[in-house]
Amino acid sequence: MHKLASLLFTLGLAFLLMGLAAQLPLGATPMGIGADILQRTPAEIGSANIVTAVVLAYRGIDTLGELAILFAAATTAGMVLSPGGAARKPRADAGLVLRAGSDLLFPLLLVVGFYIVLHGHLTPGGGFQGGVVLAAAFFVSFLARAEKQPSHTGLTLIEALAGAAFIGIGLAALFGGGAFLQPLFDHGALGALVSAGSLPLLYLAVGLKVGAELASLLAHLAE
Repeated sequence: MHKLASLLFTLGLAFLLMGLAAQLPLGATPMGIGADILQRTPAEIGSANIVTAVVLAYRGIDTLGELAILFAAATTAGMVLSPGGAARKPRADAGLVLRAGSDLLFPLLLVVGFYIVLHGHLTPGGGFQGGVVLAAAFFVSFLARAEKQPSHTGLTLIEALAGAAFIGIGLAALFGGGAFLQPLFDHGALGALVSAGSLPLLYLAVGLKVGAELASLLAHLAE
């Protein structure tokens, strides 16, 4: 009986999906929102990277939810991995190759990370990708040298201030008569570094928040 019910459900679902597919015009895009965004973004948002306009302007509230999910996941993992009152074993420095490599890579990763964050409205990338690179910069340094243990208090402060800045920019737009997270300021020239209104500031907040959360999580994993 159970197998028969499963079979009937599968056949019914297949019939429903086939019926829906039959209603769609073959070879035509079923939704036109993408074309509207491509056409309206340069004038409305001023961002050369259309993805950034979608992530931070048209569906910025969803991005805020993603940041909240990342925060909850990193916090929960940190609580599980935290040694608590247990004594930590001293960790020795890594070998010469890793120490020299970390000293060379640390400033380069910082430059690349901030470049990706600050150019997120112009080129592929942005706060999430740049934040991961920033976290990797501190994690590599932490793995190479035991004394360079990141300050969890400092990372928590950066994460909290970045999150507050993201929400504050959204509230500023709301109190100014616009929608929550609606781009502020002048759009500027399309393709210029200073353009797209408040979107670069939002991506900077995202990059710092993501970088601080992942750096703290990676430090817990290493400990």
